[in-house]
Amino acid sequence: MNKRITIAGLGWLGKAFAATLINVGYTVKGSVTDTNKAKELSEKGITAHPIVITEGGVTGKIDTLLSDTDVLVIMIPPGLRRNSGANYALKMAHFLHEIEKTSIRKVILVSSTSVYDDDQGHVTEKDIPKPKSNAGKQLYDVEQLFFNTPAFETTIVRFGGLFGGSRNPVKFLAGRTGLSNGDAPVNMIHREDCIGILISIIQKNAFGHIFNAVSPQHPTKRDYYTAQAEKLDLTPPEYDKEGDTIFKKVDSTSVAEVLGYTFKVAL
Repeated sequence: MNKRITIAGLGWLGKAFAATLINVGYTVKGSVTDTNKAKELSEKGITAHPIVITEGGVTGKIDTLLSDTDVLVIMIPPGLRRNSGANYALKMAHFLHEIEKTSIRKVILVSSTSVYDDDQGHVTEKDIPKPKSNAGKQLYDVEQLFFNTPAFETTIVRFGGLFGGSRNPVKFLAGRTGLSNGDAPVNMIHREDCIGILISIIQKNAFGHIFNAVSPQHPTKRDYYTAQAEKLDLTPPEYDKEGDTIFKKVDSTSVAEVLGYTFKVAL
């Protein structure tokens, strides 16, 4: 029975995931990056340990975090936006080394559809990612690192754009003009479905798989963000009407075939 879950990265998704697991009877603990966050979560009933992973190694009580764990779920933000120069692959190599020293045999690595390049067109899990950006290449390198280790079995979950609760990407696009690629499809997933898919993997013991976790609906960016802006009473973003459409449309065959999961929140 996979009843003891450790979540590396109790952020926006990780906290909600932990709360759901606890509500359905799992034993849960996880990591945050500082002591204050750990204290706040512990007061809410989620055991949290301050752990920091850098290019230089792992600091904090990593042995305590990784002990007594049936399934480790890794949700550590890559921190690769805005050309930060961060070496996510090196950080995760250090973390992998720590995991390999434990008795953990089942790992879920949360990744991103960013491993597919923006011009790869229609892709499923059967298509090999061909990232061109530094961020995409590092994400894919980390996937390969974990998927190919003989120390444990890894399932990779590539989430699309995340939304839910107060989080909606249109808030960052509202009122902007001159945006390109308005006819490209969106690849989104609601937090409720993220959690549902992760729990399905644990319950069905579905390890050694790769899942694209993206809503099956793919409205265009123009249609989707216009509708979202109107719902929130924001100024819709404006997209240029001319120009070639460069796109990727990420679909999943494995979520239905392996997990038998049906998405709950439509776009």
